[in-house]
Amino acid sequence: MSKRKISIFGSTGSIGVNTLDVLSQASQQDQYEILALTGAGNIERLAKQARAAGARMAVTADETRYGELKDALAGTGIAVAAGPSGLLEAADLEADWVMAAIVGTAGLAPTLRAASRGADIALANKECLVSAGSLFVEAIRTAGGRLLPVDSEHSAIFQCLEQQNRAALERIVLTASGGPFRTWSREEMANVTADIARVHPNWSMGLKISIGSATMFNKALEIIEAKHLFDVEPDQIEVVVHPQSIIHSMVGYRDGSVIAQLGAPDMRTAIGYALTYPVRPDLNVERLDFARLARLDFEAPDEERFPALRLARLALARGGLQGAILNAAEETSFHAFVDGRIGFLDMAVVTEQTMDAMVDWSAATDIEAVFAADAEARRIAAQTIASTKRR
Repeated sequence: MSKRKISIFGSTGSIGVNTLDVLSQASQQDQYEILALTGAGNIERLAKQARAAGARMAVTADETRYGELKDALAGTGIAVAAGPSGLLEAADLEADWVMAAIVGTAGLAPTLRAASRGADIALANKECLVSAGSLFVEAIRTAGGRLLPVDSEHSAIFQCLEQQNRAALERIVLTASGGPFRTWSREEMANVTADIARVHPNWSMGLKISIGSATMFNKALEIIEAKHLFDVEPDQIEVVVHPQSIIHSMVGYRDGSVIAQLGAPDMRTAIGYALTYPVRPDLNVERLDFARLARLDFEAPDEERFPALRLARLALARGGLQGAILNAAEETSFHAFVDGRIGFLDMAVVTEQTMDAMVDWSAATDIEAVFAADAEARRIAAQTIASTKRR
């Protein structure tokens, strides 16, 4: 039996680290072969991972760190590459299953390349569907691969969606923890710093995802993702705040039934399901103790305090490249917030103003159109940030 070939894009981040952990727990590890691992600035971790996994190739997205990675892997026989061309080289390897966990639009081109080659894509990169949803889904369909969601919410929906009853689907319900500022007023949030915003109450995640949870922009992007992943109408997608993060999402049917997927807040469950689908793997993760849980709370999201959700629905209503524009403006404002150039509340303001400035951009016909919209949105967002009085 031939080994299943695996590549992990973004192996040094939290999703990548957890993916390697899931692979280490596999009951038959000799069934897997690691072809490529990619990372960014954590060269020491990337080199260590590549050695431990016996990877064929290691790639750093940072071209200036090529020599450092090359030296770290000298004598191992592991090929080394760097920059966007290196990521595409990794995508061209014959991996059967690719974990797409590069944060931001940097992950779009290599993931689309792997999808166009026919690989199964375990998708943790939001931008592939938010910025280029139709193009990406069509690439998967044409090449014959499978799109396997890794976000805990979309994995939950994937697990609850009964294909034999697809016609009876009424709604999908994305749960949100509400982040660290769920009960804070806008006045209180105005003085939030990046160090405060990065601390999530339930999950251990990287800086970008943690702050995205605090603003609820992560959930906004998930609304757009859900539309493309599950081919539903925007008004079939609901969001409910669930502070305990035990129910990861739900699917409602026309007979009034609601099916939910529950589990401890641990990304390895979703990763493992994507790896072995449709078989469920054996994983060493926390088991739920329902008696100890005692209660599960739910509340409606407040779109005045967290306008990101409204912006996602606005992007879907407008269509065209508004998803790519929203994403690029949000990424640009995120970096400005982390650098202290704008306040916490300004991120949504900058994003909306950028979307309004580019409302007439048509739908993407190719990946170049997506990148053009992305670049223009970043330019306009940067101008807006430069003229923003920090609030």
